[in-house]
Amino acid sequence: MERDRTGRAARRLLAALTATLLGLPGLTALSSTAAHAADADLLRNGGFESGLDGWSCTAGSGAAVNSPVHGGTSALRATPVGSDDAQCAQTVAVQPNSQYTLSGHVRGSYVYLGASGTGTTDVSTWTQSAADWQQLTTTFRTGASTTGVTVYTHGWYGTGAYYADDLSLVGPGGGTGQQPPAAPTGLKAGTVTSSSVALTWSPVTGATGYAVYRDGAKVQTVTGTSATVTGLAASTAYAFQVAAVNDAGESARSATVTATTAANPGGPGGGTDLPPHAPRPGLQLGPDHGP
Repeated sequence: MERDRTGRAARRLLAALTATLLGLPGLTALSSTAAHAADADLLRNGGFESGLDGWSCTAGSGAAVNSPVHGGTSALRATPVGSDDAQCAQTVAVQPNSQYTLSGHVRGSYVYLGASGTGTTDVSTWTQSAADWQQLTTTFRTGASTTGVTVYTHGWYGTGAYYADDLSLVGPGGGTGQQPPAAPTGLKAGTVTSSSVALTWSPVTGATGYAVYRDGAKVQTVTGTSATVTGLAASTAYAFQVAAVNDAGESARSATVTATTAANPGGPGGGTDLPPHAPRPGLQLGPDHGP
């Protein structure tokens, strides 16, 4: 009996002490939220209520629409055309060695949601067919030196438009306090030849460099606000975009500029005109026809 009374007294004392500690200002909130204090939804405009603000879609494939929507008043519609899969992406500042959950609602055929540049294993999830809104969710952990990841959606070639809405990336925000730069503006095409296009754009505050994209693929990085994309085919239309880069990651891409290369100066056969009297390739000259 004495032991029982002693045990009950000890338990009452412990309960009173716990209540006193939890009554201290701020301690209750700290104890209940410490594990999740750094978690937040890091995606900008994940519901597309501000159009495509924060997002960049390849080949101008994306648009904000008012129907159908999953939540709010807007959603993303993106349409694959030709060899473009209508990828819409946003780069987000994250912390190294941290866990993140990516989710969103999609509808359409062969719709993908994923993250790249994680520093570990890049992830994606997809649905083959969603006649109505379907939620996709995946998780990943960042690498030891990862400070930015790119979240994306895309469709599949020739399958028609897909829709996405209420996308989120939940986890700790970037620990450096630095965010990726804003998307560049003022992208223009300048001198065009049969194999190159010169581009210029306006500088972006906080950018340490710029990534140049041709038809959705990154083709070069530069430190200034101009670049010349070479190795192009003659008489061909190309779509160009530029993204700003700093230590926190890469911005959304700029608006798309399309430029068509010039025709070959030498005509269908290419090259330049041969000098007068020079033999044409494959032409046999007779004894009375010297050069």
